Amino acid sequence: VIKPLHIDNVCEYKIMSNLYVTFRKKIDTYTFVLPLKSKNYDLTNKIKNINDLRSTFDSVAVENNIMYFNVLRDNYIKQILENNMFGVRPPLADNYKNIIVEFSSPNIAKPFHMGHLRSTIIGNYIANLNSFLQNQVTKINYLGDWGTQFGYVYIGMKMKNIDNIEMHTDPIKTLYTSYVDANKLAESNPNIHKRAKEIFRQLEFEDDEVYKNWGKIKQFTVLELEKTYKRLSVIFDQYEWESMYNAKKVNKIINKMEEMQLLKLDNDNRKVIAVSKEKNPVPIMKSDGTSLYISRDIAAAIDRFERYNFDAMYYIVENGQTDHFNNLIQILNKMNLSWADRLKHVKFGKVHGMSTRKGTAVFLEDILNKAKEIMRERQLKAKTTKIPLDKIDESSDILGVSGVIIQDLKQSRMNNYKFDWDLMLNMKGDSGIKLQYTHCRLCSLGELSDATLVTKCDSALLKEPEVDQLILLISQFDEAVLKSYEELEPHILTIYLFPINMGWHKLTIKNESKDLGNQRLLLFHTAKIILAQGMKLLGLTPLEK
Repeated sequence: VIKPLHIDNVCEYKIMSNLYVTFRKKIDTYTFVLPLKSKNYDLTNKIKNINDLRSTFDSVAVENNIMYFNVLRDNYIKQILENNMFGVRPPLADNYKNIIVEFSSPNIAKPFHMGHLRSTIIGNYIANLNSFLQNQVTKINYLGDWGTQFGYVYIGMKMKNIDNIEMHTDPIKTLYTSYVDANKLAESNPNIHKRAKEIFRQLEFEDDEVYKNWGKIKQFTVLELEKTYKRLSVIFDQYEWESMYNAKKVNKIINKMEEMQLLKLDNDNRKVIAVSKEKNPVPIMKSDGTSLYISRDIAAAIDRFERYNFDAMYYIVENGQTDHFNNLIQILNKMNLSWADRLKHVKFGKVHGMSTRKGTAVFLEDILNKAKEIMRERQLKAKTTKIPLDKIDESSDILGVSGVIIQDLKQSRMNNYKFDWDLMLNMKGDSGIKLQYTHCRLCSLGELSDATLVTKCDSALLKEPEVDQLILLISQFDEAVLKSYEELEPHILTIYLFPINMGWHKLTIKNESKDLGNQRLLLFHTAKIILAQGMKLLGLTPLEK
C-alpha cells in the first residue's frame, strides 16, 4: 500500500498505524482504509500515484479524503492463510534504529516491589517489540546500589555478622533486613546516620576494603535477581550500577559544567544548575563532594551515548519521576549535547493493594510463588488437565507468571490499577490464563480430528461469517503492533489478542469432510501462529498443553 505512493521523509510506520482493514460484505472484499491526512503525514498530493497500485489490488478508490484498496474476499483469505502459516513477519523495519531500553532497575537493598515489576514487564515488552521490528536493542538493568542508604546496609550487615554463605543463600532479603535493622538503631543513635554517610563517602572514593566487599555483595545480588527474571522470561544484555558513576566519574562532568558556567553554589553549599525560570535550581553535587542521583544519571547518559550512539534511549520508570527526567533532558540540552532529546521517559501508574496488613514489604518472589501454587492446585483438581504430573510445576509457574504479566499489560500504562488475584488468574475473563488456554485449545484442534494441516488454501470452502470475523482479526495484527509501537502502549496488543478464540465452536473440524476439515484447521493454525507471536512479544511462554 505504502511503497508505490513514493512517500519521502515520513516514517512509514506512522502512516501504517493509521491503515486498517475491514470486510465489506456487500461487495465481497476486504478493504484497506487509509486517511489521506493525519497529524503525522499528508498524502493529498499523492493521489496521482494511485494508478501504480491497481496491479496490486482488485480496485482502488478515493472518497472524502480517504483511500480504499480493495482485495476480493477469496484472494485475500488465501494470501492471509498461506503467508502466515509458517510464522509472522514484521510489518516493517523502522530504519533499523539503535535502541536502548533501561528497565526494572530495583534498589538491591529494598524489596523488588510492584513498581519495579511494572517497569520490568513494560520494558521487556518495549524491547521485544523493537526487536520484532528489526531495531537493534540493548536491554540495560541499572541497579541502585548507591547513596547513604547503602551505608545503613553496610552497618546492618556488620551488626549481624553476616557472612558470605548467608549472603549467597538469600542476598536481597538479607540486604533489606540489614537496612531495616540499622535504620531502627539510628532512631535512638544519631551517630549511625553519620557513620552511614561516612561509609558512603568511602564507597564514592573507592576505599579498598569497603569497595571490595560491596563488589561481592553485588555479584550475589545479580545471581539472585536472574532467577526471578528467568521466571519472567526476561534476559538483560547489560547489568549496570549507579556505582559505575561515582564521584570520580561525576567530577569530570561537574568540571565540564563549571567550565560552561552552568553551576552555582546554593545556601547549603551544594552545586546547583538552573533548568528554567519557573523551577528551583537542581542540586548536582552535595556539599561534601558526594554525587546525587541526577548527577549519576547525567554521567550514565553521556557514557551510554559514547558507547552505543543510540537513536533513542527509553527509561521505563513510574510517573512519579517525571520531573527528574525532564530535568535530566533539560540539563543535557544546556550542555549543548545534540542527542539530549533522544532520551524518552516511558512512564506508568501505580499498583494498589500489594502491601501487607502491617504495611510491610511484599517481595516479587512471594507473589510469583503464590500465583504458581494457586494454578498448581487448580490443575491438579481439573479433569481437563492433560500435562503429566512431573511437568505440572513448570506449567503452573508459566500460568501464574502469565496471569501477573497480563493483569498489568492489559491496563493503559498510565493508569493506576488494583492488584486482584481473582481477576489475574481467571480463565474466563481477559487474563493471561485465558490466552494460555486459547493457545492450548488451538494446538489441540488437529489432534482431536483426522484433519491434515495443508499449505494451500481453498477459500471457496471457507464461506461462513465466522471465517470473515477471524480473518479480519488476524489481518489487524500489524495494525495493533504498529499502534502499540507508535504509542509505546502494551495494552493495545494485549486487548487485540483476547478475541482470537472466536469461531471454533461453530467452525468444527471433527466429523466434517476431509477437505473442509483441512481448510478449517489451516484457519485455526494461522490464528494460533498470530496468538503465539503476540504472546511472545508480551513476554509470555505459550503452552501447548
